[in-house]
Amino acid sequence: MLGGKNINDVISLSLSLSLSLSLSLSLSLSVCVCVCVCVCLLYTTDRLYFASLRVKPKNTANTHYFSTDEEFTYESFYADFGPFSLAMLYRYCCKLNKKLKSFTMSRKKLVHYTSFDPKKRANDAVLISAYAVIYLKRSPEDAYRTLISGNNTAYLPFRDAAVGECTFNLTVLDCLQGIHKALQHGFFDFDSFNVEEYEHYERVENGDMNWIVPGKILAFSSPHPRSKIENGYPLHAPEAYFVYFHQNNVTAVVRLNRKLYEGRRFEDAGFEHHDLFFLDGTTPSDLICRRFLHVCESTEGAVAVHCKAGLGRTGTLIGCYLMKHFRFTAAEAIAWIRICRPGSIIGRQQNFLEDPTDTFSGLVFLQCLLTTKNIEVHQPDPYTSQC
Repeated sequence: MLGGKNINDVISLSLSLSLSLSLSLSLSLSVCVCVCVCVCLLYTTDRLYFASLRVKPKNTANTHYFSTDEEFTYESFYADFGPFSLAMLYRYCCKLNKKLKSFTMSRKKLVHYTSFDPKKRANDAVLISAYAVIYLKRSPEDAYRTLISGNNTAYLPFRDAAVGECTFNLTVLDCLQGIHKALQHGFFDFDSFNVEEYEHYERVENGDMNWIVPGKILAFSSPHPRSKIENGYPLHAPEAYFVYFHQNNVTAVVRLNRKLYEGRRFEDAGFEHHDLFFLDGTTPSDLICRRFLHVCESTEGAVAVHCKAGLGRTGTLIGCYLMKHFRFTAAEAIAWIRICRPGSIIGRQQNFLEDPTDTFSGLVFLQCLLTTKNIEVHQPDPYTSQC
């Protein structure tokens, strides 16, 4: 059973050439450079640790080392480097649970180690501390406090999928708080999560779709006039989505980009279709926000939302929905949406969610949030399956 006492301790060690130091946790290191060992998270018998090492350690009779640096990699759009997707987080948790339950490792310390590459450190820090939040029932703040306590090096903040200057830092703590908020609202359950289905439908050739609020809000890229392969890139006609949408109770489609297909093709198939256009890379007006929230709140089933790529404009409006109905902060909403659909919410859209008054009349926006129908109900997770 998961749980147990807590140790929040960070040990910074400067080790000279050929110096071998044995820690109280029976962890022995022989290295020729500075090593930072972060005792991060705990299991019932103090078995689980997180470390940044410059050299690959060897397993001992008492300690098992493992790294996921080669197993989990983030596919960047531009300058972004994380956080990892929900599927990768699930696979990491399964991997760690298997190690913790292994009979052959039952008496060993488990050390998840990573390099000093700042991007890998940040991604791995989210993985292991998210495990603590999900399975060890640690609060996001407690898990993060362990990561940064003592003299431990700070973690590189995540950034948007853009080329230019970063205007919004998304921290490891933001990610943990977003995951925790989603967990509280039942957005995911790893005991029944269908990772194969998640990975199947997130691929471009299979629709490029991700649930943000399971059973209520689905993000996807824009359909095209007809299904075809263009310059090696699969394009899908509206009809390609009908079966999946009907199976998952999607009853309305919201288009945010310029018209690439006839909306009546969805309407003829029994779906509502709404056009709420605003320019790529920009932020929505108060009227667009109001109309989007109304569509989501007045639709009995799920709402499928798309712009051109289903990332920037799509993620921004979904963020407004999360902030209103589930009381996500801007950072929590951005973190959760990116974990569900990497690359979402770009440039000034991040700052818009953090402070809409920077872009347009915040008073109108806040009034919109307060006066539209407030519902906090979502359908069962479409990614669930029996394990």
